[in-house]
Amino acid sequence: MSVALRQVKANGVELNVALAGEGPAVLLLHGFPHTWQLWTHVLDELAGRYRVIAPDLRGCGASARTAGGYDAGTLAADAEALLDALGETSAAVVGIDAGTPPAFLLAMRRPDLVRRLVVMESLVGRLPGAEEFLAHGAPWWFGFHSAPGLAESVLTGHEDRYIDWFLDTGTLGQGVDPAVRDAFVHAYTGTEALRCAFSYYRALPESSRQIQEAVRTARLTVPTMAIGAHPVGSALEQQLRPVTDHLSGHVIENCGHVIPLHRPDRLLALLEPFLAPAGSTGSRGQLQHHGRRQ
Repeated sequence: MSVALRQVKANGVELNVALAGEGPAVLLLHGFPHTWQLWTHVLDELAGRYRVIAPDLRGCGASARTAGGYDAGTLAADAEALLDALGETSAAVVGIDAGTPPAFLLAMRRPDLVRRLVVMESLVGRLPGAEEFLAHGAPWWFGFHSAPGLAESVLTGHEDRYIDWFLDTGTLGQGVDPAVRDAFVHAYTGTEALRCAFSYYRALPESSRQIQEAVRTARLTVPTMAIGAHPVGSALEQQLRPVTDHLSGHVIENCGHVIPLHRPDRLLALLEPFLAPAGSTGSRGQLQHHGRRQ
């Protein structure tokens, strides 16, 4: 399946967007240290039935590097404006890592726009349910990335080794395809690229406030699937369970954080039946979809 790259202005920001396939829209939101190429191994399969929309989030990859706007609420507005700019009035939204909080807020704000929500390997603000995961504190890099100006000053010139650590850890030592790895390293090389990436972490307090306010006044009514692996596991599902009307949860065993690159077949086995329009079925077995652990 061929992928077309377009620059699309959304919410005042030029976003680099990968587009493939035709049909109902599926919006894919990556995390750190990724670009749209995180979805390389699932994109073709999804594009056989859907119009896949996979942007580089603001500040990442070939999208514009902005001074601010890295909080989940602004990123959700980016996603909403992107769908509008592409003429889509309904989409399934899939978010992983830093793409999860904006996907969640978009579904909370616009349940008329988001027909299905899939969130993976992230926490949603400070909602209850992640106490076990956070028993020993947040992962070490959260503090490192959050200190303004620190991480980019230390890491400039060593980006490849730093990105490799996340990719190796996120695949339980397996690593990713060299072409994808090189694309990620290129995307996050340079002080300004790193500043934008770490701005996501520096905006976490604001993102948490936005999420708390959202669940104070409303529930998540969109059919939702939470997928965990290592290290987040079931923590995201446990956070969402009290505030979500229709939730299924899965943990993919023997899988690292970078699910779409590490275990794409297992991810597709969950996505295909969940995303399928009513009355149709995905091409893969239904038993895996109903199983709690994969």
